[in-house]
Amino acid sequence: MKETVRILVVGGGYVGMYTALRLQRRLRAGEAEVTVLTPDPYMTYQPFLAEAAAGSIAAAHVVVPLRSLLDRCTVIVGEAHRVDHARRTVTASTLATRYGGGGDIELPYDELVLVPGSVSRTLPVPGLAEAGIGFKTMEEAIGLRNHVLHQLDIASTTRDVETREAALTFLFVGGGFAGVNALAELEDMARYATRYVHNITADDMRWILVEAADRILPEVGATMSEYVVRELRGRNIDVRLGTRLDSCEKQTAVLDDGTVLPTRTVVWTAGVKPHPLLAGTDLPLTGAGRLKVTATLQVDGTEHAWSAGDAAAVPDLAADPDGATACAPNAQHAVRQAKLLADNLVAGLRGAPQAQYRHAYVGSVASLGLHKGVAHLYGRKLKGYPAWLMHRAFHLSRVPTFNRKARVVADWTLAALVKREVAALGSLENPRAAFESAARGDHPPQE
Repeated sequence: MKETVRILVVGGGYVGMYTALRLQRRLRAGEAEVTVLTPDPYMTYQPFLAEAAAGSIAAAHVVVPLRSLLDRCTVIVGEAHRVDHARRTVTASTLATRYGGGGDIELPYDELVLVPGSVSRTLPVPGLAEAGIGFKTMEEAIGLRNHVLHQLDIASTTRDVETREAALTFLFVGGGFAGVNALAELEDMARYATRYVHNITADDMRWILVEAADRILPEVGATMSEYVVRELRGRNIDVRLGTRLDSCEKQTAVLDDGTVLPTRTVVWTAGVKPHPLLAGTDLPLTGAGRLKVTATLQVDGTEHAWSAGDAAAVPDLAADPDGATACAPNAQHAVRQAKLLADNLVAGLRGAPQAQYRHAYVGSVASLGLHKGVAHLYGRKLKGYPAWLMHRAFHLSRVPTFNRKARVVADWTLAALVKREVAALGSLENPRAAFESAARGDHPPQE
């Protein structure tokens, strides 16, 4: 009797979730068992992070619970630390490990899908580790929203000129999709919030976007990129191209053009890099640290190992038939690669032929705040309100599950009918603080 094949998916992002979902639909009963090892029990739909930060979409509606979606897979919440493909094992720590409930666990497998994704790419900028704010996870997005609103509260209640100026200066580093979307949505939200904040007007705030290259949003083309710069500058946003951040220590940012900015907000969105887990494997890597894979999404020269998405250098056969160019690490490729990876893995188990990945890039869309956007899709260029509608329609079609689509539409509908929610819930980051203070007797009893 043939033994059940053990498939281990390391990573619960785009590729991990879609691969596991496809596998549980394609595999026959008893053919294989699928285990997903993921640091979070949900997948975050990152294109909606900026709208979640601005309050247009509820945070819970931008994430997909993996256990309910992957109901025929085993989902383990934990962090992979080492991959030993020669022994077919992955060493990981779980939540129980973190809280003293035992040591690391070892997960054996027959087929490995290694898709841990990427992490923020940082540079050795003095003060960045202490002052910088990322924008890659839902926790970071909601934390940034609370932070921005908190700065308005600080500025409205202080009499110190320097403290006020630092609170009302918001610096974003990186002019890709994440940086531009986050800045545009949050500036829109903060501008609206100043209607209700004492002593502050929209003109008191200073928003700066710093980009080392000579253009922002290169994916939408030169013409549309120039339009975005004009649109942002028309909203009094200071866009600085060909500029870098030199330091951000002691609530002071220094740019390489000599500009000194007092600021309490430095948002870092200057790209991503492969997950550090890849360096601890015995699998072949490229010079950039991504896994070497073939067009069938198998790890090059290695049996029973697969990868795709940000972690893999997948040959872009649509752009370069010779396969010398790798696909860009974006969601558009990741979702399609995941489905083919699952199909090829199942085909391999059944001795069937495998297909090569080939997908022509269809373009990009970006939101620039409420009713504002830019799009370059299928050769068509849109800007303003039509582009904003295209952005919403395009990403709504990509959000996994009907449940999440319905919730997002409900959020948008409600947001169109009522005022924006501009309350800062900073206590969410430390919910036990009030109780701890009371338990220590820090507060006098109230009469």
